[in-house]
Amino acid sequence: MPVRPAVPSGTQVCGVVPVDVAQPTTAAEVADVLRSTRGTVVPVGAGTKTGWAAPPTSCDLLLRTTGLDRVVEHAPGDLVVVTEAGVRLESLRRQLAEHGQMLALDPPEPGATIGGIIGANASGPRRLRYGTVRDLLIGVTVVLADGTTAKSGGKVVKNVAGYDLGKLYTGAHGGLGVVVSATWRLHPLPAAVGTVVVPVSDAAEAGRLSALLARSTLTPTAVELRFDVANAQAANAQAVGSRVTGSGVTGELVVLFESIEASVDAQSRAALALLGGGTREQRPPSWFGQRPTGGIVLRLAFEPFALPHVLRALPDGASGTATACTGVAYAAVPETTDLAALRAAIRPYDGSAVVLAAADAARAGLDHWGPVPDSFGLMTRVKDQFDPRRRLSPGRLIGGL
Repeated sequence: MPVRPAVPSGTQVCGVVPVDVAQPTTAAEVADVLRSTRGTVVPVGAGTKTGWAAPPTSCDLLLRTTGLDRVVEHAPGDLVVVTEAGVRLESLRRQLAEHGQMLALDPPEPGATIGGIIGANASGPRRLRYGTVRDLLIGVTVVLADGTTAKSGGKVVKNVAGYDLGKLYTGAHGGLGVVVSATWRLHPLPAAVGTVVVPVSDAAEAGRLSALLARSTLTPTAVELRFDVANAQAANAQAVGSRVTGSGVTGELVVLFESIEASVDAQSRAALALLGGGTREQRPPSWFGQRPTGGIVLRLAFEPFALPHVLRALPDGASGTATACTGVAYAAVPETTDLAALRAAIRPYDGSAVVLAAADAARAGLDHWGPVPDSFGLMTRVKDQFDPRRRLSPGRLIGGL
């Protein structure tokens, strides 16, 4: 039977305290837990990203997957690894590095597990070159709400066997089932690393430099912007299409190159010429790849060309980072921010703003996900198919699913 530790003091999910906790160590034990539990179940990994979804409406059982901590198989010649869901990314990186390989995911949360990264669809700056979880995940094993085990994909990169459940479970926050193992595509570790750092004095310049890089023949691993917002004139535009005229965005743009030494050197010199200045550094600055903290932390998604408009829409006092050429940013904004107005201001650019972190007292009144999309009906049918009794992570997904 799975281990059921006492509920530790302070254990919670966005302020919701579970009635019980289970920490299974095998996929069979996960299935036993789901078959034997009649109430609601909230699956989590190490708990580093529990704030990345709305608070559950109830939590009879917190199911921790950290006991599933084995690397099942590593085929260096095929650039493939199979891991259980509770394996820590940091530990996996160390093991793969011994073979000159890496899993090219770089979310910064210390102690993050493979299952938690899949559930939250977490990524970092290197998504520009290598993609996100959906691009690197080639197989997955899950336990459904009724205890049934399902598998998708295989152990080869070019695989077309069955439905691609991996993409469905990515970003589902445990609402469709419990991921118990995953198969990943690997990449060789780069031989050399170099960066170009350019100061940025306003939103328009950030957009211009990003566009130059996006249109160039350069192949950076990441283009990351750190920004601070002051004196924003229209942080909370009141209607869709309102003109946003904020100003005072400052920061720096970091271009990361990872390849053989000759390529890193040549591309760094070309980037300096293209961007009209900057400095060359061997390693990225300390803030590179980190999430902002304080106030309400948002994940912003938008059309990449709209970076200046999104920066101008942010309120006075906002700060954060943007993966500049991909249309993703993480921003810490004051708790007084009008999220509805911010979402309206960036909506013309296919923009969205999702709450990732907030104080429990402030979170209770927040619209975590924003307006439901046109695909919400399809999402509801998928939820009903995989979890008809609405037992898994109830209320955590968009629209209260």
